Amino acid sequence: MRKKSIDMDTRYQSTGDPCDQSNREDVSVSSRRQWSMNLSSSLGLIAFASLLKEDGNLLADSRDGAEREAHFPSKAKRCIFLMMEGGPSHIDTFDPKPKLKDLHLSEFNRSGEQKSAMESGKRYYVQSPFAFGRYGESGAAMATNWEHLRGVADDLCFYRGCQVDSVNHPTAMYQMNCGNQFGGDPGLGAWVTYGLGSVNQNLPGFIVLPEISFPQGGAANWSNGFLPTAFQGTPLRPKGSPILDLSPPSGVTMQRQRDNLDLLMKLNQRHAQAKPHQQDLRARLMSYELAFRMQSEIPDALDLSGESEKTLQEYGVGQESTNSFGRKCLLARKLVEKGVRFVQLYHGTWDSHDYIERAHGNLVRGVDQPIAALIRDLKNRGLLDSTLVVWCGEFGRSPDNGVRGGTAYGRDHNPKAMTIWMAGGGCKAGHTIGATDETGMEAVEQVHHVRDFHVTLLRLLGLDDNRLTYYHAGRHKQLSQFGGEVIEPLIA
Repeated sequence: MRKKSIDMDTRYQSTGDPCDQSNREDVSVSSRRQWSMNLSSSLGLIAFASLLKEDGNLLADSRDGAEREAHFPSKAKRCIFLMMEGGPSHIDTFDPKPKLKDLHLSEFNRSGEQKSAMESGKRYYVQSPFAFGRYGESGAAMATNWEHLRGVADDLCFYRGCQVDSVNHPTAMYQMNCGNQFGGDPGLGAWVTYGLGSVNQNLPGFIVLPEISFPQGGAANWSNGFLPTAFQGTPLRPKGSPILDLSPPSGVTMQRQRDNLDLLMKLNQRHAQAKPHQQDLRARLMSYELAFRMQSEIPDALDLSGESEKTLQEYGVGQESTNSFGRKCLLARKLVEKGVRFVQLYHGTWDSHDYIERAHGNLVRGVDQPIAALIRDLKNRGLLDSTLVVWCGEFGRSPDNGVRGGTAYGRDHNPKAMTIWMAGGGCKAGHTIGATDETGMEAVEQVHHVRDFHVTLLRLLGLDDNRLTYYHAGRHKQLSQFGGEVIEPLIA
């Protein structure tokens, strides 16, 4: 006689033979999961909600991206982050090293001993192929091929003391963008929008303007990580439709689409009520609604036809070398005007292991005019004080050549020295903070790990890294990983 056994789902009765499938009626694999999840979530969710309440970050308050108050009063309300992927050379842009002229083509030796290395096949010091000048009342040091940026030198705050941990592009990109070398954590923009919310509920709070090919490390550079999905970055395609399927199919009116979404909302809400612990369901509903609202908002935000011919010329739109990045910079201004909290622009690749004069020369030519135009435009519109502009790469470059022999002078990766500059948003404009040694190999003044720079960016935006936390995997996590300190000299 076969004894019937009671399963977690009362609809299911077994013959007792685990291999016997004949008497299984209306069985779903998910029913077992559902029973166990319901059992574990009853007390677990109460405890989890209590932890979140203690932290002051209730999911119900943060998931929808609504605008929220900052922790501190601040000038900066939004951020435009200019990411120069590949590691621009500080030595050949904003940190002149005349000592390298004396050391040029002598063997790279930390002990200080110098000898000819041109024919030895060893590493050797290389002077910068670019001349440098001092610009503005602040006397900011820049390579002379920054012909446009020099005009806004007094609006810039240069920082030469930042250090990172990795010499590999993907891990260094993750650390600069997410605070973690190994990916999987939220990006800077995700943390900022989590902390401050979005001003315009018809647009994503965090928008990314990438190159045609994504940077090393891919979309994880702007991921929401363990934060609710509402805070992930939304990349806009540089060619074709900025967002695929943004327009409804032919023959489908907006009203019909609205009706379809309303029906879908009712069905999904019913499903969500039966599974309150599955938080992604709410995020999915929100994404549908945001996508619908974006259909009317995005086209206007991305339309440059309303800009004057003078503005387009100032940004370099229509010019071969500056058209691509010029459009990104102009779009960034339009997006922050419309309430987007964090806009990240990518430009690459600055990984100049050889022919640095040609490579960096072309790269500077592509971004110089658009960036200067962006800063002037923000200033003229009264937006620069409330918009923090950041320029950086994932690390700097070494003072020695990465190529053996010949004259194809280039530079290797250098995590111990780099130049970052900021403009607007309460930073100390017209100042250069920190310094590197005489060859540019290592930061020696105001030396801080990148976690401290991240903490400082958050502070400029009115956020406290120690309070901007999210409970995940058993602990309260934050951008700096385990805390950091504000670099006070960078703040006006």
